[in-house]
Amino acid sequence: MARIVQKFGGTSVADIGRIKAVALKVKREVDAGHQVAVVVSAMAGVTNQLVEYVNGVNPIHDAREYDTVVSTGEQVTAGLLALALQEIGVQARSWLGWQIPIRTDDAHGKARIIDIETDELERRLALGEVPVVSGFQGLAKDNRVTTLGRGGSDTSAVALAAALGADRCDIYTDVDGVYTADPRIVAKARKLAKITYEEMLEMASLGAKVLHARSVELAMKRGVRVQVLSSYKDEPGTLVVDEGEIVEQELVSGIAYSRDEAKVTLVGVMDKPGVAAHIFGPLAAANVNVDMIVQSVSPDGKTTDITFTVAGSDLARTVDLLEKQRDNLRYRKLVSDAGVAKVSVIGVGMRSHAGVAQRMFQALADKGINIQAISTSEIKVSVLIAEDYTELALRALHSVYGLDSD
Repeated sequence: MARIVQKFGGTSVADIGRIKAVALKVKREVDAGHQVAVVVSAMAGVTNQLVEYVNGVNPIHDAREYDTVVSTGEQVTAGLLALALQEIGVQARSWLGWQIPIRTDDAHGKARIIDIETDELERRLALGEVPVVSGFQGLAKDNRVTTLGRGGSDTSAVALAAALGADRCDIYTDVDGVYTADPRIVAKARKLAKITYEEMLEMASLGAKVLHARSVELAMKRGVRVQVLSSYKDEPGTLVVDEGEIVEQELVSGIAYSRDEAKVTLVGVMDKPGVAAHIFGPLAAANVNVDMIVQSVSPDGKTTDITFTVAGSDLARTVDLLEKQRDNLRYRKLVSDAGVAKVSVIGVGMRSHAGVAQRMFQALADKGINIQAISTSEIKVSVLIAEDYTELALRALHSVYGLDSD
């Protein structure tokens, strides 16, 4: 007997028919003798509708009331799935975040889980009951409902799996696993049987939409084995595991991309100590995340051009902040460009192989693709290119690293 946490995303519970299909998947694990807890998202589109309601009433809203409204989508799904399970003979009970409770900090709209009290859930599991838990929800110290932000239900599921000591956390979604590249763009992309936490974390943070980075980070920290699989197909998915579980590492495991990128260049900044701090300090204070940074000094050594990237959604705010700081920063010109994309090659095999970056640069050069910025880590190389070349770059890199399926 295993203990399994199953998580079903919005598309998996999009309507009553899908909820009944999910109930059958849960029943199959129960009938196999496993203890099962379930975490659910709101039905597809519901959370967006709730956010629109909030903004329609008060665009500059109280975050505590925002959470009160937006958290209700998961409550509906949990109750409906519990009813669907009861209908087919499975003991089940819905649980909201505050009923367990799932303790969080008080950062409403983007709360982080502090603790999960599992005594009652343990008792129910021992009796053969299936707890159906509302994902995305928590309870702050002042007993107000909180929500966890983007990817919150994935994070809820991984955290619950860790708290219950589950053997595995199965994340059911609209894709059947983790691929070497986006199969909608790269026809020869293939599904990975296993991927390491580190690789999955890089892929999630670099644009892959399969899992949210927060959930992967938590799984890695707590050692939770995660399986990504399809709600629509009965076939194995991709296991996200510790590096030690993968016998022989591929040089590169996947190619990721992000189109939500923007480039900002400050031309003619004075080249003196503290300039970078004066540029990036106000951005950090405004919660603008800066990614790639490139600096080039003028021949006379007196000025420098600083180029960096931010999320496309943060571009307008970034430009506004820097223009307000123009007298302090004393730059000559500000140039912004939203027509860029970030493409990354990822693989733990890079640690023991040289020449990975050079092969990437050569492959892009062969296709006439100019590299505008570069950033690296131990297991990834990212480049910034013109957005129009994104698909060409993905296919070229997928092929040059031998990832194409037969």
